[in-house]
Amino acid sequence: MPELPTTPRGTATSRRILDAATEEFADRGIAGARIDRIIAAARTNKAQLYGYFGSKDSLFDAVIADCIGRSTRDVPFDAEDLAGWAVSLYDENLRSPDLVRLLAWARLERRPAGFILSNFDPQPKIAALARVQAAGRLRPGDPLSLLTLVVGMASAWSPATGVYVATVDEPAAEHDRRRALLRDCVQRAVAP
Repeated sequence: MPELPTTPRGTATSRRILDAATEEFADRGIAGARIDRIIAAARTNKAQLYGYFGSKDSLFDAVIADCIGRSTRDVPFDAEDLAGWAVSLYDENLRSPDLVRLLAWARLERRPAGFILSNFDPQPKIAALARVQAAGRLRPGDPLSLLTLVVGMASAWSPATGVYVATVDEPAAEHDRRRALLRDCVQRAVAP
């Protein structure tokens, strides 16, 4: 898989293209997405889209990078409070269900195993988890597996689940109940 391209930022047109492409790819995947629908929604043309992003695949990569960048900014990783981080991921999945759907499409259409993104570097998170483990505040074991487990728990009610998808329209009490359950389950799972 190629490296993620640098997303052109600072122009209204590239932002409109990214926003339109996010919706198109999240709804239809890579194979089902149509450039004509993206340019119509972005109020631009093919020359501009290809000038900014090069190809449909590169545009998909840029969309993923953009969504992950926003998610990483909005939900900073906290190895000292994995339960709180998991609850924040749950909330982010409610606010931005497109990222989970985009990652599911990437998994289905591009990379059935391993990391979805070729330039995803889990080492900072793994190193942070290893430090907390060494201090005795986190259960021992493979930090990457622990990280994967926590992300899976936080995504239990996301569009990637096969059981039940939560939405922002549900009563706040229901979300509070899920947050409390998630917090408790993650705390128990990662306790030393």
